[in-house]
Amino acid sequence: MPLYLDTRGRSTLGIALCARCSRKFSLDDLQSDPNFPGLMVCKDDLDEFDPYRLPARQTEDITLRFVRPDESIATDPAGVILENGDYFLVTEDFEEFLLP
Repeated sequence: MPLYLDTRGRSTLGIALCARCSRKFSLDDLQSDPNFPGLMVCKDDLDEFDPYRLPARQTEDITLRFVRPDESIATDPAGVILENGDYFLVTEDFEEFLLP
């Protein structure tokens, strides 16, 4: 590694060390690390951004267009309840209806 870095033509004359590999670079060559913004690292040691560091996604409020009603759809063991409140019974051969 040379003892002298040529900083002509750069926006700054500063020289700094990479936080990971400890090599000398011009300040223009160092970048802030995406996972640890306090570290100034060279392009070789730059990490990819870790998506697990992002905040959790906000839950969506999804409502369905045609929802099932909250009424019970269970049947009576003696038969099905009709709208007028009467019961009907099904025989064992399931062919006839017996009215109580």
